[in-house]
Amino acid sequence: MKIIKNSLIQGKHQKPILVDLFYLENNQSKNIVIFCHGYKGYKDWGAWDLVAKKFAENNMFFLKMNFSYNGGTENQPIDFPDLEAFGNNNFIKELDDIGTVLDWIPQNNSIQNEINLNNITLIGHSRGGGTVVIKAKENPNITKVISWAGVSDFESRFPTGKLLKKWKENGVAYVTNARTNQEMPHYIQFYTNFKENEERLFIKDAVERLNIPYLIIHGNDDETVSIKEAKNLKSWNFKSQLYIIENANHTFNSKQPWDHPNLPSHLDTVVQKSIIFIVS
Repeated sequence: MKIIKNSLIQGKHQKPILVDLFYLENNQSKNIVIFCHGYKGYKDWGAWDLVAKKFAENNMFFLKMNFSYNGGTENQPIDFPDLEAFGNNNFIKELDDIGTVLDWIPQNNSIQNEINLNNITLIGHSRGGGTVVIKAKENPNITKVISWAGVSDFESRFPTGKLLKKWKENGVAYVTNARTNQEMPHYIQFYTNFKENEERLFIKDAVERLNIPYLIIHGNDDETVSIKEAKNLKSWNFKSQLYIIENANHTFNSKQPWDHPNLPSHLDTVVQKSIIFIVS
């Protein structure tokens, strides 16, 4: 298996996008799968490498990426050494990053014998599940889209009332990362950028307008994104498929770090269902 870690792609916003490539080097045309992490996520989190290997073993070309402003760096792609970048991230930058990666793939001469540009699937976890649906609606080159524990709405996650007023007055609000103990900033640009692009970032509209196959996978014990959000997504697109995994949490029972040689059973089910969906 060919594994290329931490390749740099120049983003549109002065920071590079880091990508990992996993595929069998056999000169066979393969479905392209692009995986996008969620909030406070990154491409090397938990069991994502094992996920990538599973897709590659099934003769798919799997690319996972760090959004350029996710808080990682070229030298330290894991966790959040660049909190200034994290604080300046927004949904538009992430959509632009996906677009940059989609443009880069056909321009990379070294992989042209391994890919099928007519079959491109986007997968997003959590917040990334909302982002990939919007990009899939916008980009005609996307042929299928999958959300894993995906959100159905961005606006409801912003504060209101006194908290929003305080955020505007201070220009920054902080969220504690329970795992790393970092105080992670969100500059007010995150909110103002959303409001400026609210129509584009309306997930319900994107889901309703999707005319490609759409798979929604969610755990019924998700402690972060309610199962109701998966049911909302399903209700907005009658052609979509919803698969609920009993007793699975937000990360399908994976965690950071993941020190086991195999995927947790729930995440393995997610991968299997996704592969079947892609090749069907």
